[in-house]
Amino acid sequence: MSEDPICPLCLRPIPHGAKSSLHHLVPKLKGGKHGPTVLLHQICHNEIHATLTEAELARDYDTPEKLRSHPRLAKFAAWVAKRPPTFHSKTPGRRRLR
Repeated sequence: MSEDPICPLCLRPIPHGAKSSLHHLVPKLKGGKHGPTVLLHQICHNEIHATLTEAELARDYDTPEKLRSHPRLAKFAAWVAKRPPTFHSKTPGRRRLR
């Protein structure tokens, strides 16, 4: 039996059946259609897109390490890391400043 993949944002395992999705490290609209992707918990993916614009992702946050360094995402990752790997909740509306 293979081990569960690890979410590169919260560093928790992603067990079979947990809500998850692929994240393009460079957004598709910014030239990343065929670029690298990472598997994330859905809640982590939602938080990334609620926090950062496509332009910010392409320009400044194109690696898991850079995403984890963002203050809001670091705070979120520390919070969600205390939850079970299958935890999911609705991400509140977009909170980023435009």
